[in-house]
Amino acid sequence: MNTATASRYTAEYQTIASALPGQDLPWLKALRAEALAQFSEQGFPSPREEEWRYTNVSALEKKLFSPSKSLTAGDVDAEWLKSCRLQDAWVVVLVNGHFSAELSVLEGLPEAVSVMSMADALAKQPDKLEKYLGLAANQSEHSFIAFNTAWFTDGLFVHVPAKQVLDRPVQLLHIVTGIDAMATTRNIFIADEMSEAKVIETFVGSDIARDGVYAASQSGTGAANAYLTAAVTEVFVEQNADLTLYKMQSESEKAYHFGGTYIKQARDARFTHHNFAFGGLLARSDIHVDLDHASECELNGLYLGVKRQHIDNYTRINHLKPYAISRELYKGVLDDRARGVFQGRVTVAVDAQKTDSQMNNRNLLLSDDAEADTKPQLEIYADDVKCGHGVTVGQLDEKSIFYLQSRCIDEETARNMLTFAFANEMVDKIKIKGLHDMVLEQLLARFPQEGVNKEWL
Repeated sequence: MNTATASRYTAEYQTIASALPGQDLPWLKALRAEALAQFSEQGFPSPREEEWRYTNVSALEKKLFSPSKSLTAGDVDAEWLKSCRLQDAWVVVLVNGHFSAELSVLEGLPEAVSVMSMADALAKQPDKLEKYLGLAANQSEHSFIAFNTAWFTDGLFVHVPAKQVLDRPVQLLHIVTGIDAMATTRNIFIADEMSEAKVIETFVGSDIARDGVYAASQSGTGAANAYLTAAVTEVFVEQNADLTLYKMQSESEKAYHFGGTYIKQARDARFTHHNFAFGGLLARSDIHVDLDHASECELNGLYLGVKRQHIDNYTRINHLKPYAISRELYKGVLDDRARGVFQGRVTVAVDAQKTDSQMNNRNLLLSDDAEADTKPQLEIYADDVKCGHGVTVGQLDEKSIFYLQSRCIDEETARNMLTFAFANEMVDKIKIKGLHDMVLEQLLARFPQEGVNKEWL
């Protein structure tokens, strides 16, 4: 992006800087200033950068997205919101990047567990935030992280103390409303020694209904609004802790989305990530994991692209110490003129002997105009490891279609069944029923199955 566009955002920043949380904290003010200077110099990432070679965000030059003010509960359609919230979960709602206490549900949360907005955490626990903010997400890595560091308006802070096991997940529901809005959120999740927790991030967009009330489209993904979501999540999984993070991105069809998740694992820690990308005109997800001695990591992903959607996934797993295990499986289904990108890199350090790592990416193209770009990488500097990767890009197997037709199934239904089966493997990995049903509905909306009852699946 050219510096003129960056200058427009920088000028806009000066009008909202005083209202950002933590401005009375010298360390955070300095961190924001450093991030702003970096973004002002570089602008948004360019395809000239190797890690962004398949994704061009120059469309952001045509618009100036601005942070939006927080809304009241009456500004969000209640019935639609109910369909987005998980019933058996603690729910934190962020509207346009701002925490909404009215819409959040935190009753029954154990007293020892901290679940609060980032603004509250900066006011109540600034010393703890100083130790963690920016530790996992290095803003010098690329300018979207710097952009988020400078602009973030709120977010979620979760701290699960040692030996605490949460019996329900925590859902972080991001809602963006309005045209040319910008939601910048920063999240920190900490799981102390021998604790266990599940966190669910859901990103949804809504459209403007009459009388100024915001409501989602019938499909649940929104239809008309162009806006920008820039979210960064830093995760710290301490020794022998177990954290599972789910992300479902179902933004409006003209939205731009950047979501970065950066994880640091201690010895014997376990981390699992499930990433479901369905919405947005242009969406990018970064997932970076640092593994310590004998820690375990599993990354699963499913991306569905239609029309002219561009969905990019960039993962990086760093094996820093011996005996760590990582497993990664990403699947993409692309139709019309959609483009899917998968870049996965596994790095094994010199001292990381006995590493066990497997990475797979599989892509299904449903039209001649759909495109899949995949780039798996292994960088191995140790000599006693077991590492491998696999990639497939192709269309439906005609022999399988013919077999189903021979069983009195018409061709269109046969293609839908095979496509659904390909994608549903990733949905079946969800162990939370409410979220499983929510993701399944998204899948069925794209590949309808006549006569199929979702309760059977």
